[in-house]
Amino acid sequence: MDCKLEINEKENKVMGKVNGEVDAFTAPDLRDQLLEVELKKGMLVELNLEGVSYMDSTGLGVIVAFYKNITAKGAKLKLTHLSQRLQRLFDITGLSGVIHIEKEGAVGDHERI
Repeated sequence: MDCKLEINEKENKVMGKVNGEVDAFTAPDLRDQLLEVELKKGMLVELNLEGVSYMDSTGLGVIVAFYKNITAKGAKLKLTHLSQRLQRLFDITGLSGVIHIEKEGAVGDHERI
């Protein structure tokens, strides 16, 4: 399955929506697409992960690298609409304590990791 990124830019805010599976096969494409986002100091980047059906450690690595790039440029990252499965993955790895994750609007997911 593919992983697609849709980007909308408004003033000092970038809204992205990730759809598909983020794994060892698709993560490099997602990384390349995220690197194309023009970041500015004070900018808010919001990534909606509602359409992510699966993410492995490679996908987490892409998100962490993107987070580091964003913070190095003086911008902020917010992840939104995580399924319970993704939220658990970020909690288990400790990333939910580092990257801002919006809890409201979380998508229900009864599967376990």
